[in-house]
Amino acid sequence: MDRLWSPWRNKYVADNSAASADSVCVFCDIQSDATKDEENFVVYRARYNFIVLNLHPYTTGHLLIVPYEHIGQLGATPKQTTDELMDLAKRSQTVLQDVYKPRGFNLGMNLGEAAGAGIQHHLHLHVMPRWIGDTNFMTTVAETRVLPEDLPTTYQKLKDKF
Repeated sequence: MDRLWSPWRNKYVADNSAASADSVCVFCDIQSDATKDEENFVVYRARYNFIVLNLHPYTTGHLLIVPYEHIGQLGATPKQTTDELMDLAKRSQTVLQDVYKPRGFNLGMNLGEAAGAGIQHHLHLHVMPRWIGDTNFMTTVAETRVLPEDLPTTYQKLKDKF
């Protein structure tokens, strides 16, 4: 195995200038007003978490399961929250299977900026249905996703299933 040493890059690794935990959080904003659930695409509210459509989906039906608590570390999340989060992941998979009949699923979290977290200080679980052939040249060449359904239609299909 080859190794390429680049000590000048250490400043990027050691840099702690990531976005402040005090900055405005879209998930906290969404959860604060249940009267706007349709506008915000919240499909379900449970005791410790809620389920919302991803506004920038990779695939149709791309859901986010989000704890109400503003917390960025999975290890620091209360057990009742993570237990419910996993139960909601199972329920989400069942609902998406029923509605869209995908051939597979991706579930995952991006914890921290280096892991690709767009919202670093409020963890959330992605649940994405997948189909054979759902990737194409548009994503790789044009950095564009082709989605066969708009968010209001997806919301209407999923809302009553939860």
